Amino acid sequence: MTAVCPTPHHEDDVVLLGHGAGGRLTAELLESLVLPALDGQGGPLEDAALLPGHPDLVVSTDSFVVSPLFFPGGDIGSLAVHGTVNDVAMRGARPVALSVALIVEEGLPLPELRRVVRSLGAAARAAGVPVVTGDTKVVGRGAVDRVFVNTTGVGQRHPGLRPSAALARPGDAVLLSGPVGLHGTTVLSTREGLGFESDIASDSRPLHRLVAALAPFGERVHTLRDPTRGGLAAALNEIARDSGVAVEVDEDAVPVPDAVRSACDLLGLDPLVVANEGCMVAFVAPSAADSALAALRRLPEGAEAVRIGEVASGGPEGRVTLRTLVGARRVVDMPLGELLPRIC
Repeated sequence: MTAVCPTPHHEDDVVLLGHGAGGRLTAELLESLVLPALDGQGGPLEDAALLPGHPDLVVSTDSFVVSPLFFPGGDIGSLAVHGTVNDVAMRGARPVALSVALIVEEGLPLPELRRVVRSLGAAARAAGVPVVTGDTKVVGRGAVDRVFVNTTGVGQRHPGLRPSAALARPGDAVLLSGPVGLHGTTVLSTREGLGFESDIASDSRPLHRLVAALAPFGERVHTLRDPTRGGLAAALNEIARDSGVAVEVDEDAVPVPDAVRSACDLLGLDPLVVANEGCMVAFVAPSAADSALAALRRLPEGAEAVRIGEVASGGPEGRVTLRTLVGARRVVDMPLGELLPRIC
């Protein structure tokens, strides 16, 4: 008798955790169910959208369900601010206002809620982006897990800066503003008591000042993306797909902290698919690459910025390839589903 590996069971009629992971299952859910119901237009799904009739204004909304609520380097309050500020910034915009909605579980201790809200307010003030409106709802025990936060951001685009996931071009330099994997491994380690959080902290922080530093390069900045859910692998695959280009990255150029690498080795994870909340990828025309990298490095949040690869002149459209440490090449696929649930 020949052993046959069973085909993974796919449940067509229920929502899976993987549908919210930012990978292929998320794309399937959006394309087959959500966008058709909302008369969604074709084209790339950006981190923030242009307001109809107001091409210099962008808007983005996000919900945060991270577990645990508090972790080294941040908490659900500051994460909610940073995540939405960054999504607005990735369209080349300066964030100007936020809304905040809280969904709170009955029984949540008020000191915990106070800590979340104070952290949220402090993060907004530090970013220079006021919270101008909001809402609070309380639901029964078990209807949510302690507290969920939704934030919406509005921003105004920097003159001449028009990045899009569909604008990467052959020859572009691929810049990364800092190390990868810190947020996802910190949250997972704190949640599961793995002990790595004593050596690392989430990279959660606002990135809009880095985008402002790139504004003088104008249209030579083709694409910006913060690699959150699905990590660097998902972000690069989305850009390669939406721009119809092949992206090549050097493994030894991608900064992975030792503690992140150790955690990933223990858990069987690829650091490229682990979520980040404080770094961004920039695809920049070759003529601006060195100057743009220098501009990023002049800011504290970009001090560790590096060039990690380029857009290949040839190669299969939509493919991301990693040049490994031993000189081989491997394809970096879009993550399928949920590797690290409740990470943001």
